[in-house]
Amino acid sequence: MAHPGAAPLVLSRKQERKVRRIVAGAHTGQALALRARIVLLAGQGMPGSRIARQLGCTVPTVRAWRERFRRRGVPGLFDRPRCGRPETYGPSQRLAVVAVATSVPPEGATVWTRALIAGHLAERGLPLSPSTVGRVLAEAKVRPHKVRGWLNRADDPAFWAQAAAVCRLYLTPPAGTLLLSVDEKTGIQATSRRHPTERTRPGRDERREFEYRRHGTVSIVAAMDVATGQVVAERIDRNNSATFIRFLRLIDRCTDPALSIHLIMDNGSSHTSRATRAWLAAHPRFTVTHTPKHASWLNMIEQWFSALTRRLLRRGDFASRDDLETQITAYTVRYNRTARPYRWRYDADAEHARYLERHTQRPCHPDAFDRAA
Repeated sequence: MAHPGAAPLVLSRKQERKVRRIVAGAHTGQALALRARIVLLAGQGMPGSRIARQLGCTVPTVRAWRERFRRRGVPGLFDRPRCGRPETYGPSQRLAVVAVATSVPPEGATVWTRALIAGHLAERGLPLSPSTVGRVLAEAKVRPHKVRGWLNRADDPAFWAQAAAVCRLYLTPPAGTLLLSVDEKTGIQATSRRHPTERTRPGRDERREFEYRRHGTVSIVAAMDVATGQVVAERIDRNNSATFIRFLRLIDRCTDPALSIHLIMDNGSSHTSRATRAWLAAHPRFTVTHTPKHASWLNMIEQWFSALTRRLLRRGDFASRDDLETQITAYTVRYNRTARPYRWRYDADAEHARYLERHTQRPCHPDAFDRAA
C-alpha cells in the first residue's frame, strides 16, 4: 500500500523495462541505480519510509525522485546538464572525431587509436588531444579497438531449412532409429610441463610452469547417442574417407540390427567425399542429415568436445600421445557412467524471425529514448 500522502506511482511496461535495464547495467553509477530502485519499489506500492529503510536513504530523497520520475519519466532519473565553462568543442568537432574513427584506417595501420585520430585531425586544422578524442568516442559509444566476428548467411538460402531439420531431429527422433551426432576433433596437442604444477590452496591460485614439452598430436572421431548422451570415441591416425568409413563399419557392427541409423554431421571432406557417399548409398540402413555450412555448432557432439576440452585437455599434463589417448578414453568411460541427453533449446524458426527483424528494422532516432519515455 502506498504512503497516504503520496500519489500512486504508475510505470508503463516500457518504462519498467528501461528502469530495470538501468538497475542491471554493468556500468550504471550507484546514484543512478539508487534512483531506479526507488522508482521500481514505488511502482510496486511500497511506502516511502519503507523504501528509505530498505535502500539506506532518507524519506525526502525517496519523495524527490518519485516526483522527478512522475514529472519527467525515465529521463528524469538522470542528472541535468550543470552550469560551468562552455564546451570547447561543439557538435561539428565531435562529429569529425566519430567520422574518422568509423572510416578506413590509414596505410600501415589496421585500427584507429586515439593518438592516430588526434594526429589525423591536427593535420586538417583541428587540434585535439588524444584524451579528448577518447572522451568523445566514449560518449558516442564508438570503440574502434574492439571487434566482433560475424557470419553473413545471406548467400545460403537453405540455412534456416537445414537448421530447422536438425532441430526437429533433436526434438522428435525417428522411432526405431539410433540418432547419432558424429564428428572429428583433430590436432589435440599432447604437452607436459617441465616442472610439476602446484595445486591451489587458501589464498593462492594454482601455479603452472610456463615452459612445456610437445609430444605430438592426437585426433579422435566420436559419435554421441542423442537419446542417451553416451559417446563412443576412437583415436584415428588420419582424417580421411577410409578412416571415417572404418568408423561407420564399427557403428554398424555394434548397433542392434533391428534399428536404423541416422547420422547428423557437418560437411567435412571425409563426410561428403565420393567414397563416403558411395558407401552410404550401399548401406541403406544409414540416413544422413548435414548441418548447414558454417554451422557445425548445431552438431550436438560439439558440446561434448567442449566439455572434454574444459575438463581434461586445457589443463591436462600428457607425457606422450599414448598417455593422451589413455586419458581421453578414461574420461569417456567416466562420462558414460552418468551420461544424460543434452537439453537442446535452439529454435531455428524463432532465430530466423529475429534475423529478419534485425535486418529490416528502421534506424532509431537519437531522441527515441526520451520521446518513448
